[in-house]
Amino acid sequence: MCCDLTPMDPILDRILTVNLIGSTLVFYVAARLYLLPRLGELDPRSVLIPILLLHSLRHLGLMFLTRGAVFPGMPPQFAYPAALGDLISAGLAFACIPVVRRDWSAGRPLVWTFNIFGTLDLVVAIALATIYQAPVSMGPAYWIPAFWVPALLVTHYVTFIILRSRGVSGMAARIRSS
Repeated sequence: MCCDLTPMDPILDRILTVNLIGSTLVFYVAARLYLLPRLGELDPRSVLIPILLLHSLRHLGLMFLTRGAVFPGMPPQFAYPAALGDLISAGLAFACIPVVRRDWSAGRPLVWTFNIFGTLDLVVAIALATIYQAPVSMGPAYWIPAFWVPALLVTHYVTFIILRSRGVSGMAARIRSS
């Protein structure tokens, strides 16, 4: 490697955790400032379709299986579940789009399925990355957990708010209490 910072290695290996938490906080603050105050005024579909489009790009998690996108030594115990979970989440999100566009109430159960599965996939991936020390092998794929995962976590949160609301007035009350 380029640097031998042996005494600092344990600390430096935790920088991804700081990036993940910091980016999640920034995305959450942005949602609190710009989206959540207006959520009660918006049609749920007008918020959900962009979120579902964003999550449809989760096929990018397949990068964890790609030479050149990660360093040699990427733990397969993390890489395969993370990549395949993201691929399934992307498929679920993409499948939700036409149903939600046509009929929000009919699309609701499918969005619940996507949102629960997608959220659990991210939580499991974060846990597996920590357990198997995947951050040291992230290489160019580092941006996924440092930037992409926080955006996904916050949009899952927003989706749960929308799913739990019962119309515009219920959504506005739920947002004020969150």
